[in-house]
Amino acid sequence: MTGTTTRRRAYYDDDNLNYADYWTGRDYEHAAEVMAIRRLLTGLSFEHAVDVGGGYGRLSVVLADYARRVTLVDSSQQQLDLASTFLAGHPHIGSRRMDADDLKFDDASADLVMLVRVLHHLPDPTAELREMYRVLRPGGYALVEVANVAHAMNRVRYLMRRTPIPLTPVDIRRERIAGEDGIPFVNHHPATVVGLLLATGLQLERMLSVSNLRHRVATRMVPRPALLAVERALQERLAPLYFGPSVFLLLRKP
Repeated sequence: MTGTTTRRRAYYDDDNLNYADYWTGRDYEHAAEVMAIRRLLTGLSFEHAVDVGGGYGRLSVVLADYARRVTLVDSSQQQLDLASTFLAGHPHIGSRRMDADDLKFDDASADLVMLVRVLHHLPDPTAELREMYRVLRPGGYALVEVANVAHAMNRVRYLMRRTPIPLTPVDIRRERIAGEDGIPFVNHHPATVVGLLLATGLQLERMLSVSNLRHRVATRMVPRPALLAVERALQERLAPLYFGPSVFLLLRKP
């Protein structure tokens, strides 16, 4: 088990942390992610979908609309305990404790593998992406979210510093709490992650820019329906610019 995996597991098993509470008041952000997933999966159906690092199952319930069977995977027992309550009304969603770099599935046993809010804990996600590729069947799909270092507000910050946007991961948590050996919390450049995904053998099918209006002024002042209408209009248009703080990728295994 890698040091990163050990720290991530310890972080999400902390009795003082309830990840479900993190989403209180983040309705726009959650809705924007659900919107992106539904747009990417429209017209597709799956026998078995795997939600890797899916926490308490927040997005597993979305996958259940597209797959006959969903398996929620997480390294944290606390998250899976929360999931047992959250997913009580979803008998077709199972859960298993395992690490993203060591998935206990047979080769080519999944039709869809999703990693959302996982890469931001992985300074080097190479092993996890290879595992995703391994368990996907030929013709299967991967849905991957990237915490985006190249988003619009960051570009302004780097421009003011007169430094280029880094292509290597930036650990923003360590910038905030310098000197503490906390869990990695990194932003990646989407182009770098796309390169890693293509190197596994996956093919990029579609990309969306997500949570484009994630700013406390916008989320407090603009009515949610209007906010989401604008979000829908922007997700595809702004994707080539890597505009939003999250980039969602849909890839296919040949």
